[in-house]
Amino acid sequence: MNPVQFIRAVVGMTQHQLADAAETSQPTVAAYEAGAKSPTWRTVERLASSVGLACYPLVTEPLTRDQARSLALHGVIARELRARGGEVLEIARRNISRMRSPNPHASPLLDEWERILEGTTDQIVARMLDPSEHGRDLRQVTPFAGVLTPTQRVAAYESFEN
Repeated sequence: MNPVQFIRAVVGMTQHQLADAAETSQPTVAAYEAGAKSPTWRTVERLASSVGLACYPLVTEPLTRDQARSLALHGVIARELRARGGEVLEIARRNISRMRSPNPHASPLLDEWERILEGTTDQIVARMLDPSEHGRDLRQVTPFAGVLTPTQRVAAYESFEN
């Protein structure tokens, strides 16, 4: 997920809405997301600040293929969270309860997920899509199993492959 896609995922905007907020065009946002144009760091900062976000550089190991696929899958889950809010949060909370006894070593991350789920939707999405090492660890014990239908999951994986 590139920085422009990440910004849109965190705030739940369409390309057109982000373009309007940043006073640019939807085709420009689309080109950044498709990799046809490369935004400068200053452009990414401007896009983020136009929707109330701040940008900080992150220096870390590149995502493995599996980590990138998990991040893409969580982008789809984030859209479901925005669309079905309480229902998705209830699934996640039930999953945390179920995951505790068979995974005692995961307790610190499950505790963190419980705290994250108390935040706003934007805060939850930002943590779900965190590209840092810690974000990768959190996604390894995701409580969002069962949120996507099999059809949605297959579509997400096929989209990732393309």
